[in-house]
Amino acid sequence: MSRFLNVLRSWLVVVSIVAMGNTLQSFRDHTFLYEKLYTGKPDLVNGLQARTFGIWTLLSSVIRFLCAIDIHNKTYVREGRALAELWLEIRLYHITLCTFFLALGHFLSELFVFGTAAPTVTVLAPLMVASSSILGMLVGFQYLEVEPGSRQKKRN
Repeated sequence: MSRFLNVLRSWLVVVSIVAMGNTLQSFRDHTFLYEKLYTGKPDLVNGLQARTFGIWTLLSSVIRFLCAIDIHNKTYVREGRALAELWLEIRLYHITLCTFFLALGHFLSELFVFGTAAPTVTVLAPLMVASSSILGMLVGFQYLEVEPGSRQKKRN
């Protein structure tokens, strides 16, 4: 496995662990969200919204952690009927990348569209983590695609 993919896997584990902490915080005390994150309109934050945010963060954390464990994980999905069948390769890597795009879109929309978040460190940090993770994972595609072929050549 390339050095870059090993660094990326370590990064995903760190991000996953931090997200687990955010999940626990969301369930423990929802004031964290309106005091630190959604300071633009704190009256919109309640316990239900905090727990929903916690579950969403937990799901993202689990997906990222599983990707770090098995970064080459993939499955095939069949679409269509009869002669028009199409097999799609879906990697856990793609799903993990989507979690970062969703996080980036969420925080950007809360900041610029809905006005529920202010440009503070606690909002800019997840934006930077999501952006750098997206960049790292996009670069990681070139290493991900090279490795399986080189493994097969060694076996043959």
